[in-house]
Amino acid sequence: MEARQILIPLSVAFGVSALVTPFVIRAARALRIVDRPSERGVSTRRGMPLAGGIAVALGFAAGFAIALRMASGPVELVQLRGLLIGATLMVIAGVCDDRWGMKAWLKFGIQILAAGIAVASGFEIRHFTEPFTYTTVYLPGWLAWLVSVLWIVGITNAINLADGLDGLASGIGALVGATLLVIALQGGQVLGVCIAVALIGALMGFLPYNFWPAKIFLGDTGSLFIGYILSLLALDGYRTLSLVTFVVPLLALAVPIIDTLLSIVRRLRKRAPVFTADRLHMHHRLLTSEGSHRGAVLQIYLLTAAFCLLALSFTKLEGTMAALCLLVIAVLTFRMLWNLDALSLEDRKPVSPESRTGTEEDDS
Repeated sequence: MEARQILIPLSVAFGVSALVTPFVIRAARALRIVDRPSERGVSTRRGMPLAGGIAVALGFAAGFAIALRMASGPVELVQLRGLLIGATLMVIAGVCDDRWGMKAWLKFGIQILAAGIAVASGFEIRHFTEPFTYTTVYLPGWLAWLVSVLWIVGITNAINLADGLDGLASGIGALVGATLLVIALQGGQVLGVCIAVALIGALMGFLPYNFWPAKIFLGDTGSLFIGYILSLLALDGYRTLSLVTFVVPLLALAVPIIDTLLSIVRRLRKRAPVFTADRLHMHHRLLTSEGSHRGAVLQIYLLTAAFCLLALSFTKLEGTMAALCLLVIAVLTFRMLWNLDALSLEDRKPVSPESRTGTEEDDS
């Protein structure tokens, strides 16, 4: 693709998102779609506007439309329709949850419905490639559906759980989106490129309002939308890779995935409901140890960027070397989690009110 086919849609998404965010802030306050601080989060600012995801979604829609119009190749209409319907469901569910609250089972059910629509439209994991003999294993239809739905719902919730500090989920989404954009370009995935360019632009346009100290939070509207779009983007890009085809998107999304898995394990070990909130996420621990909101967010940005670079390097590795590198990454990741005390079951000492000022709602 030509540079203008990337830069123009990205700029449109950036501009629309940046321009509409102030109006979304005022509308959210008028409609009382605002934060209500509680013990489950680190936010202490009552009345902070939520539903920032509306601005992101509008920016994405504008950039995506331009990207599709400028695309140099065909796009499957069935996939396009499934993406738009599912994303719309996520935005509606997020707005309802931000305004009135929503039972966990209902929100989870809507996520499964949106995931099912995407899978039926062609966003699915059809096969895995074994790294040593390069044998491709094709999944039975029912298993492909199950694995694909679990992937979409899992990544959606992983981004939702990562939305705990000002600008955290927005920045992670932009970094992962940029990584998946490169992969889509390498594989000639026209739809993937269009999705990635629109998402990156929309998130970058919104981030100045969302970074510490935030003027508006993403809310569930934004975190569910971003997670859903990233999960489909990863599914669209992984198909062209010759290595263990799912390692690359897994590495790109490693930070939110690891944080989510650790949260589930902690709660199961405590025999607590999986959806029970705690203050043991990576961002909580970094905020406690750093004492600085900005520092904690930037550290997680750096960690995410490192995993994204590893993901890109894996597109060039094959066979035994790829397996050895993956083993080294696993060992180093375990060591990192140990240093962060992320494997502990104990709640950390709460952050002082001064360091919590301006923090984002934790949707975990």
